Amino acid sequence: MGAPTRVAFVGHPSYFAPHVLSRPAGGIAPTLIAFRGADDDADALRAALADADPHVIVVFRPEALPAGVMDGIGAPVLGVVTEPLPRADRNPHPHYDYNLAELRRIDRDNVDRVIIADANSWDAAAPLVPLWRAMPLPVDDRLYRAPRPTAHPPRTIFIGHSTLHREETLIGLKHDFDVPHYAHGLIGPELDDVLAAADVALNIHGERWVRAFESSVLMHLAAGHLVITEVLEPLYGLEPGLDIVQVGDRHELGLRVHQLQQAPDVYDRVRIRGHHKSRQFAASRVWPRVIGDLLADLAAFGTERRSHAPAPRGQTSMVTHATARAAAAPSGAGDGSALASR
Repeated sequence: MGAPTRVAFVGHPSYFAPHVLSRPAGGIAPTLIAFRGADDDADALRAALADADPHVIVVFRPEALPAGVMDGIGAPVLGVVTEPLPRADRNPHPHYDYNLAELRRIDRDNVDRVIIADANSWDAAAPLVPLWRAMPLPVDDRLYRAPRPTAHPPRTIFIGHSTLHREETLIGLKHDFDVPHYAHGLIGPELDDVLAAADVALNIHGERWVRAFESSVLMHLAAGHLVITEVLEPLYGLEPGLDIVQVGDRHELGLRVHQLQQAPDVYDRVRIRGHHKSRQFAASRVWPRVIGDLLADLAAFGTERRSHAPAPRGQTSMVTHATARAAAAPSGAGDGSALASR
């Protein structure tokens, strides 16, 4: 079948390591190259890419890439825009406006195609980038754990950077139930340990009036947690009351957390089903399909990026066959049909 397709994932490890492949799967040999934003060294990024010699490059937040950094790099580049943007039926917010202003700075010659993680932002992004599809960020297979019986009392966590809205929402819960808040730097074995020790995860938007689909939602479902979340937009197939517990404000959030103290297993069916739903987003299933589709799309329709070279002959078909195998194979997430033993 030939050598695997080398894919270099480029992005901030603290944010995006949980969403890439950490091991080869589906005909893909992955590597993660740390790039934290415009302040990082562009020459170091180019050197790391030269060392990796990838067939395909996937860049998270491509708007942060320095102009011209991909000049002369022949591998196709897939950008992933992760932040929500303004929309006609969304309430205006400076956060949306800032994200749009950042995206306007993108160098289109740094990317061949772009995926957007917030499907509701499609219309705002389409004039600015070669937009290709919308999807949530997948979850690295190593983070999947079958749901287990809930501890008494349940262990509840929140993972996300600190904002005024989040602190106002969490402050009472932190004092009443000792809910730990992991604000930054959680990666690798430390992340594994925190996820393994928890039963319930809270999802709180960064700003009060900003609605999105945080990538951590699927990560927590994959880890076997019950997810209690503020309103998600879009839902990407998740069903409130069946896969997640969705709340309208911090008062309802507090009510649900209090409820779990009295009846820790009251939402076990939701937790099991949510985990089962998350299995379709396993990185070993998603990324091989995306990379195969990308190479086929470029072969059929080309690109406006000036420095892109065609994919090596046979690379597209090899990834496509590997994608079919990955789709037929179990994801390693467990069947999600029952609680695992302790």
